[in-house]
Amino acid sequence: MPGHLYTAEVIWQLEGEDFAKGKYSRAHTWRFDGGVEVPASASPSVVPLPFSDQNAVDPEEAFVASLSSCHMLTFIDMARLSKYRVEGYRDKAEGIMTRIGRGKMAVTKVILRPEIILRTDVAPDPSLFADLHEKAHELCFIANSVKTEIEIAPEPLRLIPA
Repeated sequence: MPGHLYTAEVIWQLEGEDFAKGKYSRAHTWRFDGGVEVPASASPSVVPLPFSDQNAVDPEEAFVASLSSCHMLTFIDMARLSKYRVEGYRDKAEGIMTRIGRGKMAVTKVILRPEIILRTDVAPDPSLFADLHEKAHELCFIANSVKTEIEIAPEPLRLIPA
């Protein structure tokens, strides 16, 4: 039996909330293959019906989005520290669920495909951004918390003149 494919698109944009007091949104817009667009929320396995929405994102998609969100947040900060201005970030991430044993299934692989928009007059060295993705992956605490294989396959950088 081939694995199940789950997809998530994660889009983040900085909003002007009070970061210093911890009053900033960690929410992202998550778009899924069924056309559903939702903010992050509790899983039905944590918050049972009727206090959750069974028509919302399932845990497998949320897992994929969580890995993508963590990588994105880490990458954006790494780029900032490297003096790059990230104007936008979109990731069309995929997770593959397969049988791992009798009666057991797991998301065994997640592929991140970040598309990054930079404001710059000079195209950066592509190897620098490959290194930034590798460092972001190494630092992402969600990635460090799971045994799922995670592949990072970035799209070409999109540049906006400064």
